[in-house]
Amino acid sequence: MNPNIPSIDQLKEMALPTPVSYAPQTWGWWALLAIFVLAVLLVSARRYWQWRRDRYRREALARLAELQQRSNDLNALRELPELLKRVALSMPPSSSVGASLLAMAPVQSTSNLKVTTSSRASSPPQESPAALGTADWQAYLQRHSKQPLPADFSQQLALLAYAPDATLRDLPNEQRQALFNTCKTWVERHHVAA
Repeated sequence: MNPNIPSIDQLKEMALPTPVSYAPQTWGWWALLAIFVLAVLLVSARRYWQWRRDRYRREALARLAELQQRSNDLNALRELPELLKRVALSMPPSSSVGASLLAMAPVQSTSNLKVTTSSRASSPPQESPAALGTADWQAYLQRHSKQPLPADFSQQLALLAYAPDATLRDLPNEQRQALFNTCKTWVERHHVAA
């Protein structure tokens, strides 16, 4: 055997290079990562806030689905206008309603300032759906709707609330379902000023 020929026993395994780090190497990448994490947190917080704010809407839709299953029951029909009023009252206040609600709050007088409550404190807010009549209620529903409502929608709701039982029994099934569908659409899509 030739002594210059290396044998397989003399071979050594090559060393692997050090692994590449996935951590950003410069401050710019760290800043971009921080902005991205902050944006994800802000979007998540906003979605959670919207989800909590729309709780009344989810509960109303669940109750509306229960009522629609019992659409032949007179009590279900009678509850429909009440449900819409409760939804309207549960809506987060818009800026004008919020301001009038703040104006309604009683002002405590102090001995130095001698402040008394204003005359507006005893009057209800202008936009409160609880005090609206048929025409004003129709205008309120239309103002907060993203799509057009039937022109006599509030009159149909008043019919459901105040008509005799015989009149409600005579309502065709198509008209009942149309009322339920219109109410469902309004509850799902009504506009709330943020």
